[in-house]
Amino acid sequence: MDEVYGAGSCEVFVVDNNSVDGSVELIAERFPEVHLIANKDNPGFSKANNQAIRISEGEYVLLLNPDTVVEEDTFTKTVRFMDAHPEAGGLGVYMVDGKGNFLPESKRGLPTPEVAFYKIFGLSALFKGSRRFGKYHLTFLSRDETHDVDVLSGAFMLMRKKTLDEVGLLDEDFFMYGEDIDLSYRIQKGGYRNYYFPDTRIIHYKGESTKKGSANYVFVFYNAMIIFARKHFAGQGAGLYIRIIQLAIYLRATLALVRRAAKKALLPLLDFSILYACMWGIKSYWEVNHKYVEGGRYPEIFAFVYIPAYILLWQAGGLMAGMYKARSRVQDVLRGVFTGTVIILLIYALLPEHMRFSRGIILAGSVLALASFALVRYAMGRLTKGRTGFAPDDKKRSIIVANLEENVRIRQLLHQTRHQSEIIGTVSAGERFQADIGSMEQLPEIVRIFRVNEIIFSGKELSAEQIILHMSVLSAPDMEFKTAPPESMYIIGSNSVNTQGELYMVDMQSIAKPENRRKKRSFDILFSLAAFLCSPLLLLAGNAPGGLFANIGACLSGKRTWVGYVPGESGEKLPALAPSVLHPLSRGGTAGLDARTLHNCNLLYAKNYSLEEDIRIIIRNIRKLGSR
Repeated sequence: MDEVYGAGSCEVFVVDNNSVDGSVELIAERFPEVHLIANKDNPGFSKANNQAIRISEGEYVLLLNPDTVVEEDTFTKTVRFMDAHPEAGGLGVYMVDGKGNFLPESKRGLPTPEVAFYKIFGLSALFKGSRRFGKYHLTFLSRDETHDVDVLSGAFMLMRKKTLDEVGLLDEDFFMYGEDIDLSYRIQKGGYRNYYFPDTRIIHYKGESTKKGSANYVFVFYNAMIIFARKHFAGQGAGLYIRIIQLAIYLRATLALVRRAAKKALLPLLDFSILYACMWGIKSYWEVNHKYVEGGRYPEIFAFVYIPAYILLWQAGGLMAGMYKARSRVQDVLRGVFTGTVIILLIYALLPEHMRFSRGIILAGSVLALASFALVRYAMGRLTKGRTGFAPDDKKRSIIVANLEENVRIRQLLHQTRHQSEIIGTVSAGERFQADIGSMEQLPEIVRIFRVNEIIFSGKELSAEQIILHMSVLSAPDMEFKTAPPESMYIIGSNSVNTQGELYMVDMQSIAKPENRRKKRSFDILFSLAAFLCSPLLLLAGNAPGGLFANIGACLSGKRTWVGYVPGESGEKLPALAPSVLHPLSRGGTAGLDARTLHNCNLLYAKNYSLEEDIRIIIRNIRKLGSR
């Protein structure tokens, strides 16, 4: 922006609350003009902002979240408004989420006991147009007009330094949430006005700090309301207000915990119950028509111990394969059942003859497991309209909005990130070129004709204002928007205010992915059990008994992992792993290798992690499973 930045009259402060992603080093290296405050712990939102405010020298102070994108003239427009309205102490703007939807916290009313009651018990959501019930988010006021409001959002909060000198800084009793409400109220009590200003918009990729549906969010948010009530509503029914909030905390936290537990347990329990019923039917048929034709039946231990164990092993294989993700794939089920069947047959082969009840039931059960797991996911997908169960289609139908040069770069980046998307084509962001499928003016028509559900904008040719405008116009429930910053190695976006921002990034640390963490932990448990069962053979192979059984116990408990980093190297900037029994250099040893070489070896392991490579390392070092 020309007026604020052009004359060099703007100070930029970045306060880092002990992040470990290398962002501090990146900012220090690439943006030396930024005032960087690197905290060694996380003191909270209020204290971190106050650190910067105290040493700032500007006429205005802007609190701006790191998960925001502003338009090119946002600062110019907002400063001009403040200059023209000397009574304004604070100002907030029109905010949208990563899908272009308006965020209601852009304008809020004061959460008095009455307003908070309507909010906590859902009346504000039911009667949004009511001046009585809609005061929390001021839903009865137009989002497209400037208004006096009570509360500004801390995600974008522009204030006069003079006002802060008079009313005080952010209250550090608020760790996260509530501090913006408190400061907004004190600005009003100081004789100033707060404005909602819709003539500029920002994207706020919400959801990274705390998931709204979690019990942690409930405790943090509503406890902030209690702090606010004790501070400002003494003698105005504050005691009753606090008791109502405390009741809401326990009710909502309990509901959040129950919902979360039920959501996680529903699919495994459904899988287990249906498959157990099917296996019982197979057992009954098999014992009458094959095993005990002349009379008799399987012992109870087979029905009540062995069959549940088979099912749990199939489910464990599925867990390793990613079958219990919210939206899994058919190949996840196939891989999971195959893995579970192999493990069951390996254990079956090691059992004494009198404990081998039926290999036929195991094979029939694997077919039933495959069918039942697949049908359950298909049904859940239909019932939840694709939110759970099988992903209807892994590949999104995407278009790129860019010029020819950026189109090539973005496609290469998507290829490197293994982005599972069908690229329909490119919409030219400037001068038309031969390979494009249309121009920016035709974007709505292109989206409709080609059934596009993902748009990737080039941040080089398009301004933030243009991107936000198109997001607002094209916003739809199944539409996703991404932005490719110029000269970057990533593409950013977010699906909703309640989900973490999606990131397409060149994969530098595969081991950090949640699904790979899950696979690794599941493999440690399953291999530990297999190693225990096969311990006589492993001891004959030369493994020390004390070391082998100690490692089995440590890997079962999570204190160690069977395969991991080369020990003796710090592994800084790499995802943390438990100490390893084996590592990529176990076979040849590390004698004579310097720290740099060891670090590079660990870096390659983290970057290229795969379960198959762990298995290969174990096979090559089968005699070293007892290593200490």
